[in-house]
Amino acid sequence: MTDWPILSTVTFLPLVGAILILFIKDDNELARRNVRNVALLTTVFTFILSLWVWVDFDSSTADFQMVERFEWLGTGITYHMGVDGISMLFVILTTFLSR
Repeated sequence: MTDWPILSTVTFLPLVGAILILFIKDDNELARRNVRNVALLTTVFTFILSLWVWVDFDSSTADFQMVERFEWLGTGITYHMGVDGISMLFVILTTFLSR
């Protein structure tokens, strides 16, 4: 396991792709092709990352895995994310359906 926040990457990578698409301003065929390519690459990369989460998932335990916890602003507000058995299936389903 690494310290890389893979669940946050899977969650927010589509947002990064959408922001990149917002910067494509033209309305010609090349711009439309670029929008499709950015959308395709973003969803495929997100799906591959979710498969990596699935491979690293240990189904023999009922505990949360790949837990990410970050404290914000030093005021006790935390960002906390983890995945368990049923949510692992939803991660795969969501990233597969977005393709």
